[in-house]
Order: sequence, then structure tokens, then C-alpha cells
Amino acid sequence: MKKNIKRFILAVLLPCMLNFILLSDAVNQKMSASQIPSVVRIGLLSILGGCFLLFYLGLLVMPAFDRGKTGFRVRMMLGGRSLVYEGLYAVAAQAAVFVFFYIQKAGAYDFTLGILIANGILAVAGELLLIFAGAVRIFFTSRRLSIARRVVMLLTMWIPVVNLFVLLYACRLVYEEYDFEREKVRLRELRVDSELCKTRYPLLMVHGVGFRDLRYFNYWGRIPAELMRNGAVIYYGNQEAFGTIAYNGEDIRKRIYEIIEETGAEKVNIIAHSKGGLDARYAITILKMAPYVASLTTISTPHRGCRFVDYACRLPEGLYRFVAGCFDRTFGKFGDRNPDFYTATHQFSTKASAEFNKQTPDAPEVYYQSYASKMKYPWSHLLLCVPWCMIHPLEGDNDGLVSTYSAKWGEFRGVFSNKRMRGISHGDMIDLKRQDYKGFDVVEAYVQIVAELREKGF
Repeated sequence: MKKNIKRFILAVLLPCMLNFILLSDAVNQKMSASQIPSVVRIGLLSILGGCFLLFYLGLLVMPAFDRGKTGFRVRMMLGGRSLVYEGLYAVAAQAAVFVFFYIQKAGAYDFTLGILIANGILAVAGELLLIFAGAVRIFFTSRRLSIARRVVMLLTMWIPVVNLFVLLYACRLVYEEYDFEREKVRLRELRVDSELCKTRYPLLMVHGVGFRDLRYFNYWGRIPAELMRNGAVIYYGNQEAFGTIAYNGEDIRKRIYEIIEETGAEKVNIIAHSKGGLDARYAITILKMAPYVASLTTISTPHRGCRFVDYACRLPEGLYRFVAGCFDRTFGKFGDRNPDFYTATHQFSTKASAEFNKQTPDAPEVYYQSYASKMKYPWSHLLLCVPWCMIHPLEGDNDGLVSTYSAKWGEFRGVFSNKRMRGISHGDMIDLKRQDYKGFDVVEAYVQIVAELREKGF
């Protein structure tokens, strides 16, 4: 922090340094009685100018100093915030310089108008470049800046006063993100030898509909890395994006056998999101995998169906099958061996879910628990605003796709949300956007889920 304070002090002195370098030559030329030889004067000015340029360039590109070891991205982001404030402080300092040199002392040294104008333009340009560089660094490094907020920054950057308030708001978000990351580092240091998530049985993480377990884009975002950092052994379901429950259940059955053979473990703990919970239940009950499953944790799974799908099923049959065909062809190229969008989505209807629940009673030897999340308002997530509005009048709280009522299964452990107006959406529960939200840490939520499984002996 001391080094960051020094950056601020130097930034405040920045316009003073620039004015001194630009005006000192004019002063020396006017003061003929104490005139310095031209060679010496030019040499001194060159040295001053070179030092100023090196310092200025370093200020633009160097990350902030941080004892919290939050990482290069966070340090660059925090440095961007510092640049914005440094530029604003420099503008204030420049105003003082303007009053002193331009108004009070200009007459004493008989500065020409051209020298004063050139000096002022260069000084202000340097200060604005600081602010702009800081805004650019924040724009490209902050995770709390959503797409909508980035668009607002771009649209308002040329509107005086408004752009300042938008930039200061972004700076506030940056500090909240930095504070969040610093706390995360502190937690990691405290847990370095704790193996908080080292469960008795390995974890099998089962994704939801419309996604696959890709190598370079993890469905679960930053969650698996943090779990493994705390001792967890993780595997993925590798089932299809738009396979039916029965088809994906068979994939999960095979996957469980592979994990048991590889690790020598007797069972697995399944953590499933959305439709993955239905696929896992099918494998446990219908495919007789209960002896090999210690626990099933479902997150935002539509156990009792999705009201939005009930409305979608009323679309004209020809249109629905056309859309289904488009999805099947697309996901066939992504690796699905047997995509069936039409059947897979119809299985989310409340009627189909009721029939499914009759066929798949809980296995007594498996521990079942569930979690839900909720959006607080339809505008909390623009892509899910329409489903939220369809579900809310009928079933109340929901995450934009699945209601809290539908997500309850086995021992219901609670609803994830935050104290902000936004709430937590269906996609937020898998760290889809890789963003952090004030009052909710999705990565830490999963750490606690797995830690509790460990405490229960699973």
C-alpha cells in the first residue's frame, strides 16, 4: 500500500514536473543576468525530460503493488483504478499550477502566449492519458464489469461529467473485486494444509442441458480448480448436451464404473446441476447404481418440472420439431452421438416430471440433498427475464428457469441469493460468466457443500 501512496504523490507532482520542464527554458531565456550556457541548459532539460518520460510510461503499464498476492490480473486492474485517481488528482494539481504560473507569475517572466498554450495542452493531454489508460485497464481486466456495464462505459465515454460518474462507479466495483480477491487469497493461505474438500469418495460433477464437458471451457467455471486446491478428487459426467434422461443416465453409469476402476473407491459423490440431477437419479434408481453412489447433491434441478417448458410445449408442433432439428444438427457437430432436443426438452414439463418421479423413487442407501437459487427481479438476467416472468406468478421464487419448489429434493439445504437487487440466476450457480457478485461467492459455496459432505463421512 505504501508503494501505491507513492504513486499518488508522484501523480500529483506530475503536472508540476511537466510545467517545470516546459517553462524552465523560457525562464532561463528571459533572465539574461543569470543565463545558463545553452549546452548545459539543453543537457539538463534533456535529463529531466527523459526521467519524466520513463516515469510516465512506467506509470501507464506497471501493475499496482499488492502484498496480498492476488495475481497479475488483479494487480493490473487495481493499477488501472490508481491511474484514474492519479489522473484526477493531477488535474486538480494542474489547476493550482495554472493559477500560480499563468496568472500570478506569467507577467513577471513575460511568458509568450504560445509557450503558455503549448504547456497547458501538453500537461492536460498527459493527465487525460492517465485517466484513459486507467479506464482501459479496468475495462479489460475487471470481472465485475458485466457486458452491459462495459457497453455503458463505451457509450458515455464522450459525455462530459456523465463519463466521470460512470468511471468512478467502475472504480468502486474494482475495489470491491480487489477486496474480494484479497479475502480469497487469505482463505487459501489459511486452508493450505487443511484438505477441506478431501472427501472419502471422489466427486462426479454432472452438467446440465445444452452443454458438454469441454477441455478448454469448463462448464463449472472456476469451481473445480478451487475444490481440487482444497483436496477434492474430481471427475466429470461427460454425458451429452441434448441426450435424453435415459441416454445420459447410461453415460453416467459407465462413467461411475470407470471412476471406481481407476481410483479403487467403493462409491462416488455426485454433484449435479439442472438436468444433470435427473440424469443421475435415473442412473441411481433405474440403472441400479445405488450401491456405487454415496450421495447425490442436486443444484437448481427441475425435479418437478419447469413451467416455462409447459408454455414452450404449446408451440406449433412443426415449428418445435424444426427448432429441435437445428439444435440436433448443431450439437451433433460438437460431439453428441445421439442428440434429441425434442424429447430431452419435453422431459422438463411438469407432467413428464411427475411421471418420472413415480418411476425413480429415492434409493435408501444414497444420501440426497438439494439446493436452489433465485433471481429477485426479471431484469436481474436479461436472457432469463421471460422465463422468470412465466414461472413467478405460478410458483414464486425461481432462478430464471427452475423454481425453488421444483428444485427441492431429499434434504433441502437452502436457497442461494445475495443482498443485492440482482439475486443469483440459474447460470450463476455454475459460474457461467466467471463473475463475482457482492454478497455471494459461488466458488466458496461449492467449497462449503463439499466440506459438509466430508464432515458427513462421504
